[in-house]
Amino acid sequence: MNLKLTNFSTIIIVNKNQEQTQAIRVKTKHLKRVKHYIATVGCVFLALACMVIYLSSKGSKDEQEKQQLRSQIARLQSKLPAVAAAADSQAVAKSSAQTYIESIQGKLQKINDYLRKRGLKGFSTKDIGGDNKAAADLSDNEKYSLYDEYLSRLLNSVAFTPMGYPRISSITSAFGYRSDPFDGESAELHPGIDFRGAKGDPVHVTADGKVVFTGWKGGYGNCIIVQHKNDFQTLYGHLSHINVQEGEPVKTGDVIGKVGSTGRSTGTHLHYEVRKNGKPVNPVKFLTLNN
Repeated sequence: MNLKLTNFSTIIIVNKNQEQTQAIRVKTKHLKRVKHYIATVGCVFLALACMVIYLSSKGSKDEQEKQQLRSQIARLQSKLPAVAAAADSQAVAKSSAQTYIESIQGKLQKINDYLRKRGLKGFSTKDIGGDNKAAADLSDNEKYSLYDEYLSRLLNSVAFTPMGYPRISSITSAFGYRSDPFDGESAELHPGIDFRGAKGDPVHVTADGKVVFTGWKGGYGNCIIVQHKNDFQTLYGHLSHINVQEGEPVKTGDVIGKVGSTGRSTGTHLHYEVRKNGKPVNPVKFLTLNN
């Protein structure tokens, strides 16, 4: 189809020096739509500008949020050493308390071992955790420490104090004055107690100590004397056999001799004495914890 000349317009472009010109033919309808083109391009540029402004604003907001998060992280990190130190302190306290509890249980077990060797009932080792009646202002560690110190003293007393039975049997003669078994008309001080027994029955030492005498000792016959701490001594008389030697250390429950009827004796039995500072005391007081 042939286009009419009126459908075209000529645009002449003249350079600055007017030396050259250039003519451009364009459809007239495009010239009439220039405003629309300019408006469209303007809208595009406006949309792009709005998008740039939005993205810039969002980036700035994101950066602010990042800064806030960094500040919070920095504050939390600054608190971590204090929290870690508190946790370490609690862990140390718990560990220390557990150490005290284990120490207490160990001492109670040793005390029970000593008591059982003497024929006595031991302490309960259940529910260890300190004295429930202790002052409220004491910490758990302080309570455990006081309890542990008390048990240490108790353990020392139980270990080195003559306690319990040198042999488990009935008592045939008590401590104190009695009629002379060889002369019924006179009285004598019986400085110990006599336990029933058959010849050869084992005799057990009643506390840790050191043997300071073995051999024949007048009316005691074959005799053993053991020195204990706290100024205590124990004497075992009328023995048929002596199992230890002078200077030998002995432990609670060790068999140190055998029952007999040597010396000034009317029959087979064990004569047992407890001495404090060299003077005889009633051994009955040391047979049970209640005494």
